[in-house]
Amino acid sequence: MQSVSRVLLVLHPDEVFRDRVHKVGTARFRCWSVSSWEALRDAVRDAPPAALVVVDPYMEMPTRRELSPKLRSLLWEFPSVTVLAAMTLKQDRFRDFHVLGEWGVTEVIDMDEENTSEAIERRLRSAYGSPIQRLLDRSLPPHVSGRARAILTSAAEVAAAGGQGRDLARTLHLSERTLLRWCERTDLPPPRRVMAWMRILFAADLLDDPGRTVLSVAHACGYVSDSSLRRAMQDFLGIPPTTLREQGAFGTASKIMVAELFELRRKGRAAREAEYLRAR
Repeated sequence: MQSVSRVLLVLHPDEVFRDRVHKVGTARFRCWSVSSWEALRDAVRDAPPAALVVVDPYMEMPTRRELSPKLRSLLWEFPSVTVLAAMTLKQDRFRDFHVLGEWGVTEVIDMDEENTSEAIERRLRSAYGSPIQRLLDRSLPPHVSGRARAILTSAAEVAAAGGQGRDLARTLHLSERTLLRWCERTDLPPPRRVMAWMRILFAADLLDDPGRTVLSVAHACGYVSDSSLRRAMQDFLGIPPTTLREQGAFGTASKIMVAELFELRRKGRAAREAEYLRAR
């Protein structure tokens, strides 16, 4: 696996605002600015999972009175990407605010009220966990315990940044042996498999984006080639990426993962009941 990082892309004409976004974003993201919608689309296509995008929704519009249709196209092509719109919330733009929500924009930064480093940092921090939480909310069954959810949430964060099982243990401030015990006690797979599942889910989520090729998904998720991604999906899902995409990639992958979690829960319960009966 190659190392990948959370990415923050900025498309905005205000140089001072761009500099502030970069300044506050460097602690969590690898940041860079682009100069056009076309350049942004190219960057998003190859961006790692859980990327964030900050845009001026009126960029390149001559009168700046209408939202750019290129933003709507971007959100349609890449629904997995979290987009923040930075704009001035004047009274005549309140309708645009609601339209952006309908298109799929996650957050709006008010350029009049929130054009400070502290306010921008709050917005980025708020949006930081959105793609990962959304991913887990769509995939985890209700029976998963709070401790198991905490492990899986951290695993998704680490996977999005290209980390490994040892990085997950460090993130949770545990030894690798203790993390293994936690996974066993919460009916989760071993840490390495948990991390592999998170990468599979991210890749499946990206496969559902119409604008991404299998190769771009592989590179975005840290696989060295599309063949590596195909092997991983065959091992975990028994389905190649192209077929998976036709079936609904994320929905299919998450069902297979949930089936594994149910089986581990069943086996865990049986083992605990057997241990209880032996102790009587």
